[in-house]
Formats: sequence, C-alpha cells, structure tokens
Amino acid sequence: MFTSTNPATGQQISTHEELTAAQIEEKLDKAATAYQQWRTSSLEERSALLNRLADQYESQKDRLATMATQEMGKTYASSVAEVQKCAAAFRYYAEHGPAMLEPENIELSNGNKALAQWLPQGPVLAVMPWNFPFWQAVRFLAPTIMAGNVGLLKHASIVQGVGALMEEMVLAADGPEGLFQNLAIKSGAVADIIADERIVAVTLTGSEGAGMAVAEQAGRHLKKVVLELGGSDPFIVMPSADLDDAVSKAVTGRIQNTGQSCICAKRLIVHADIHDAFLEKYSEAMKAVTTGDPMDANTDMGPLSSFEQRDTVLSQLESAKKAGATLLFGGEALPGDGAFMSPGILVNVPPSSDLMAEEIFGPVMMAFKVADIDEAIKLANDIPFGLGSSVWTTEPAEQERFIRDIEAGMTAVNQIVASSPEAPFGGIKRSGHGRELGPYGLHEFMNLKTVLLPPAS
Repeated sequence: MFTSTNPATGQQISTHEELTAAQIEEKLDKAATAYQQWRTSSLEERSALLNRLADQYESQKDRLATMATQEMGKTYASSVAEVQKCAAAFRYYAEHGPAMLEPENIELSNGNKALAQWLPQGPVLAVMPWNFPFWQAVRFLAPTIMAGNVGLLKHASIVQGVGALMEEMVLAADGPEGLFQNLAIKSGAVADIIADERIVAVTLTGSEGAGMAVAEQAGRHLKKVVLELGGSDPFIVMPSADLDDAVSKAVTGRIQNTGQSCICAKRLIVHADIHDAFLEKYSEAMKAVTTGDPMDANTDMGPLSSFEQRDTVLSQLESAKKAGATLLFGGEALPGDGAFMSPGILVNVPPSSDLMAEEIFGPVMMAFKVADIDEAIKLANDIPFGLGSSVWTTEPAEQERFIRDIEAGMTAVNQIVASSPEAPFGGIKRSGHGRELGPYGLHEFMNLKTVLLPPAS
C-alpha cells in the first residue's frame, strides 16, 4: 500500500494498492504485446499521438499541477510550469523527431553503399523520482513514443497519484493499451523486472545508491542503462558579473523546488574581490524568501517533499556544524503541521565535512571565497559529482576557461542551469552517464542498424 501525504499539511490525500506479482506479469505481457504493434507504427502516427498528449496536458494542466503540489509540495505556479514544459516536450519530439530518425546514407570505400538506420528495441523501464514528478517521466516518455518503444514507469512512492494520472493521459490521447503503464511497485521489485527478458533497457533518475543498484542489475543482464544521479552544482561569481542579477539568480537557483533539484545551485563560489558585498546582498535576498502554502500565488517556496526529507537535510546540517561549518542563518525546521524549513547559508565548510561529497536536497546554500579563477575551478571540481555548473562573468577568456575546465555535463554562462527539450541533459563522474532530451535522448534506447545495400549492377 502506498500513501500520498500532503507535505504542506501533513494530511493523507489518498492510498494506492501495490501491484501483486501476477499483476506485474500482466503488465509486462501488455507491454510486450503493445511493442509488437507500436514498433511498426509510422512516424506520422507517433507524432500525432505526441501532439494529442500535449493537448491533454495543456487542457488538464490545473488538475495535473494540483496533484503534483498536493503530493510533493512544490508551489502550484511551478507545477503549472512543469506541466506546460511537458507539453512542449511532446510537441518538440512530434515536430522534430521524424527528422532525427531519418536513415543516413553512407558511401563505402569499395564503391558500395550502406544505411545507418534507427530502429526501436522494445519495452524500457523508467525508475523516476518525486521532485519533478511529471517532467522527469516525460523526459523518458516523449522520446520512447517517438522511437517506437514502449514504457513502464516505476514512480516514487510518494507520487503514485501522478504516476496513475500519466498513464490515464496516454489512454485519453488514444494511445494503445500497454504503450505506457505506471507500475505501483516498491524498490525491491525493480531487480526482477530489469532481469525480465521482455525489458530491453532501463533509465533512472535518483540517488547514487539507487543508480548503482540499477546499473549493477542491468549489467548482470547486459542491458543498456542511462543514469541521471545527484549533483552539487557550483555557482561561480567573478568580479565582472552583474552582481544584482547574479544574486537574484543564485536565490532562484537554490530555492527552486525548495532546493530539491539535482541541478539546483548548491555551492556558491565567489571571487574574494566581491565576496563580502555579494554575500551581504545574497543573505538579504534569501531572508526575504516567502515560505508557506504552495497553492498561494504569493509563496516563493513550499515545504520539502516529506518530513523524512526535511529530517535528512537537518541531519546533514548538524553533521556539517560538528565538522566546523557555520550556519549564518536559517536551515531550521519551521513550526506547524507541514514539512517546512527556512532557507539558509552555510559557510566555513571544511574539506573534511561529509557535505563536500554529498548533495543537500534542501534550501541551504554552501558559500565559499576564492582568490582567483584557478581556485574557483579547482573547488568546483573537487567533488565526486559532475552534473551542472553556473558561471557568472562577462570576460570571454574566463568563460572559455570555465567551459573547458569545469568537470560537468552542463555549464550555464550568466544564467542558471535548466533543462530544455531541445538540448542534451546529463552528467559525468558520480552524476551518472548517458543523456536525456534532444536527439541524443531519442537515440539512447534505439538500435543503430547498419544496412549494407546490394551492389549496383
């Protein structure tokens, strides 16, 4: 049994039955059957379904957004934006997907010709988190449909309502039965599903531990895996930056989704020449953040996704303080029935602190002072993660250094890191491997078949 609890009120919303072994088997059979139908569908059929799905998300955005806010606490405004982003992703693949799947003509040295052709492979399992409950899953779903594959979603326990709604939307858009199914299962059931011969690949967004477990099982069965794991993204500010703009974006970059995003700015790295002035402005802006009812349009930041998640963040902060770090302000549980906490800033974090190798999934920024660009890059890279990075400078030479030398899958220049349907998304090091979105995300789970054409007579 899964229980959905509103983290803003602590009140139970709904319950969802866990699938039995027999029900899982039935869903795997449906997926295999649906694949045999969908694999031969035309690109026009796939585009049409994606456009109908976009219509569903747009027409049902209030209902979908309310579910996300009630189940995991993000502000209603950000939930609406997330749903609209999903619709944009469906339309992106509907419009551009067919061209991405065009065969490539190859001239061989012996005078013959070949084709490189993209073909579907089968049912793909997605293991997804709660923090962007629609968007994370749509990043997998949209290219899956366009590719001619089918999808099975193991969603996070606390957002089973979202998972059920996503399956409903595909059916409402006249998608074939079995094309996309939500699996109401717990983590312990994932290994056997990965092992099942009907599953051809798996994609996961989540923690390092979950990524290692999924990758190990996929490796045992020689199945392709894409992992988007944690991050501790640097937000680097150099003297030439527009400080007011950087301050504003650093606040947004840290508190968006109550700090519960892999690509949130988590480590503020500021050049010594502007450090004190920047930190003063940043502190004032963080203290001005409005925390409260996520359904209220005037709220900047809602609760954390659960009391358990808040306790995890509070425990991390206590550990850092014991190691010698200083909490300038905030970072405290707020009174009331919800899982709220105040935004804060942590300074003097020693290299020996566990936080230097962990991800803070909550609205507390670690702040550091550096003497020059070399120290900034060294500190940015001195972590096991390599997901995103945000750099603030108007100097072209500095921009080039950051782009070349920061060890990350993404670097944003004078803006915060964000995902987009058109651009590849993913990380390196312990932040995972493989890419989502853009043509790269479409091709990840496809068979690039070489076709040797008959010689010309």
